[in-house]
Amino acid sequence: MSRCATRPLSARSPRRPRPLCRAEPAPRGVDAPPGRVRVAYLGKKGALKRQLKSLGQLPADERPAAGERINRAKEHIHARIEARRGVLADVALEKRIEAECIDVTLPGRGAGRGSIHPVTRTLRRIEGLLGQLGFRVAEGPDIEDDYHNFEALNIPPDHPARAMHDTFYFGDGRLLRTHTSPVQIRAMEQQGPPVRVIAPGRVYRCDSDLTHTPMFHQVEGLLVDRE
Repeated sequence: MSRCATRPLSARSPRRPRPLCRAEPAPRGVDAPPGRVRVAYLGKKGALKRQLKSLGQLPADERPAAGERINRAKEHIHARIEARRGVLADVALEKRIEAECIDVTLPGRGAGRGSIHPVTRTLRRIEGLLGQLGFRVAEGPDIEDDYHNFEALNIPPDHPARAMHDTFYFGDGRLLRTHTSPVQIRAMEQQGPPVRVIAPGRVYRCDSDLTHTPMFHQVEGLLVDRE
């Protein structure tokens, strides 16, 4: 940064209202204080502020040119300060990089993919606990027929659960299962005793309010064996 010496404006020196600078090498090193230079030349009590106040001592026709020269000097000093700050920032960054020890052969950090959904976490915990007791997980279709969802479970044709306002029906008579009990029926159809299964999964009912949704999860267990 150049070190500047200012001369007060007066009628005897009408054409020297700008800072007169003596060229010197710009300060080097991270300890150079550009903030102090800014205060000395651009601050409220700085050299340029004093020259602006002394413009009134010049003839009226010379004031615009003198003010323009002062503004150019102000812009020049400001640009030098910002440039010096950039140099100091680069030096500090280089020193920090040199001080850091980075092993470029280490594997990169994988991008986070969020967390497990609470419902999924709960189902896995239930499956793990009952799995320790010998139960296996059985699955079935979400779209069921009337036999497995109602008839095989001894739900008569006039039962309220079969009503349109409680069950989602398709045009061909199939429906979205209203419970996971059809999985139990299918498990018993496929194997004889002993049967030890749990049936976790989604079920559907025509019910929607503050505490219910048309789709929710359910877990049922079935244990059938001979004495």
